[in-house]
Amino acid sequence: MQVALLGGSFNPPHVGHLMAAAYVHATQGVDEVWLMPSSQHPFGKQMESFEHRVAMCDAMCRETSGWLKTTQVEREPGLSGRTVDTLALLVQRYPDVKWSLIIGSDILKDLPHWKDFHRIEEMARVIVLYRAGYPAPDTVGPPLAEVSSTAIREQFARGAEPSDLVPSGVLAHARAAGLYGLGRAK
Repeated sequence: MQVALLGGSFNPPHVGHLMAAAYVHATQGVDEVWLMPSSQHPFGKQMESFEHRVAMCDAMCRETSGWLKTTQVEREPGLSGRTVDTLALLVQRYPDVKWSLIIGSDILKDLPHWKDFHRIEEMARVIVLYRAGYPAPDTVGPPLAEVSSTAIREQFARGAEPSDLVPSGVLAHARAAGLYGLGRAK
């Protein structure tokens, strides 16, 4: 089996994540794509609780036909949010899986700060997707939609619900849980 990992804060998950996963599933010869929410952000970014971000990822997965799944592996004891350590655990746990790691061209500039990126490349095929506004050599696919969780949180803070950027199941969970200020009295 071939599995591609799409990691991130997913704070909240959005159509850009869904489009990236769908593109990789459709064109890169993988059987499944696993959304991998970070339990803690290695660079200290503040996020909604892990449980809520997993629930929102699960809601987005339900909008596919079973090839998109959520893994909670980053919650394992001893992991610190470093991709190399998470991937090493997955390789050990699932020895028959061939792994790919999906990254966007926007984070290529951050790779020198990643722990042991060369080891990641030994354990997994790295698929670099072209994120709009961040052209780079060796990327695959058309430019991905210009959408970010940060911009979506800013819209939520203004009282808007960006239903064109956030899958309906994700919005429903965020609303029901009162995340990002949704559901508060105005």
